[in-house]
Amino acid sequence: MTIGFTFLIFFFVEIRSGKRVHPIQFILVGLAIIVFYTLLISLAEHLGFNSAYLISAAAVMILIAIYFQAIFKQDRMTAILLGVLTLSYGFVFTTLQLEDYALLIGSIGLFMVLAILMLLTRKVDWYALRSGKES
Repeated sequence: MTIGFTFLIFFFVEIRSGKRVHPIQFILVGLAIIVFYTLLISLAEHLGFNSAYLISAAAVMILIAIYFQAIFKQDRMTAILLGVLTLSYGFVFTTLQLEDYALLIGSIGLFMVLAILMLLTRKVDWYALRSGKES
């Protein structure tokens, strides 16, 4: 979920800004997200899950936000990215803590995110993107 949201944000900002993101940049961001799980596991052995999650999530979110800012140079979009990542990692953390209700809350949350994405993209002319135009 966090991987998909992060890539979606990069994709939509790429479309809106007209600045192209190279596949290597997408790969580097994906690797940063993967490192989150490595950090989480290794820190959890020494600090406990909650502290490890907070440190790992903060480190990866800051890394991605700094990289995003370097690519797009847009403070507002970087703040939005950081907000969405914070909500995403917070949602995953909360869902993991709920144990018995994790599937229910996770399903409702994903449904809501999909509904929001569909609402925000309902007027995008996806075919115009291929020709370099945006509507």
